[in-house]
Amino acid sequence: MKDKLSLGISPCPNDTFMFDAMINGRIDVPFEVEVEYADVEALNQKAFNSELDVTKISFHAWAKVMDQYQLLTAGVAMGFGVGPLLISKEKLDLAKLDQYTVGIPGIETTANFLLRYAFPQITKKEVLLFSDIEAALVEDNIDLGVIIHENRFTYQNKGLHLIRDLGTVWESETNSPIPLGGIAVKRSLSEAVKQEINQIVRTSVQFAFDHPSVSQDFVSQFAQEMDPKVMKDHIDLYVNEFSLNLNKVGLDAIDHFLTEIINFNIISSVPKDHILSIKAQ
Repeated sequence: MKDKLSLGISPCPNDTFMFDAMINGRIDVPFEVEVEYADVEALNQKAFNSELDVTKISFHAWAKVMDQYQLLTAGVAMGFGVGPLLISKEKLDLAKLDQYTVGIPGIETTANFLLRYAFPQITKKEVLLFSDIEAALVEDNIDLGVIIHENRFTYQNKGLHLIRDLGTVWESETNSPIPLGGIAVKRSLSEAVKQEINQIVRTSVQFAFDHPSVSQDFVSQFAQEMDPKVMKDHIDLYVNEFSLNLNKVGLDAIDHFLTEIINFNIISSVPKDHILSIKAQ
């Protein structure tokens, strides 16, 4: 295996929780890991430039770089009730959605695709860092905002209102869990390396499940202003059975998601080997 591996993850609690063991030497990792911490939209852009060996990526962005990256079967953020929320400061008329400016956490995010899926008439969008969207609403800089991550637990404290749970729209029409983001590996790495990386990520996630308190300081380091309960709720929501290993339900959900991506003319086809085929361990 190569001596060094570049890894990109977000500083959000779900990622730092899952990757704590891998990054901090709590499990055997036979190479040096060089970690970059960045917002998921920044990681999406790095993937477009093929900058990282292994990276967190939005499923919407991954669909566009499947020729460069395969999806691992571990580390996925997917589930029911995990979707982005469309919120506002005032209760607005849904019949006038095409007139409102909506803050989104990135063009290439799955959140933006789910907004388009639920409300294709919305075209006025302003890209903001996900953590700045609540403040932009409070200060009347935007009319609506699509929130992700920990903000779904805090927006009501700021007097903001839920307009629509975009995940519920997806779930009600597809009966599938929501594929938000995954861990992708460069196709150019050898098959043996890719298989080992997948197993290491799975082992890191399993360690986190088995020893949930061990990663607390590491998670807190990157979420310094987050209430401990919000951090726990965040992890409990986004890290689940799909994070440990994609099962048939998860694989079918990804297939359905990619079909919808094709229906929206975002991509034209899906390569057969888009997800790493896991060999017997």
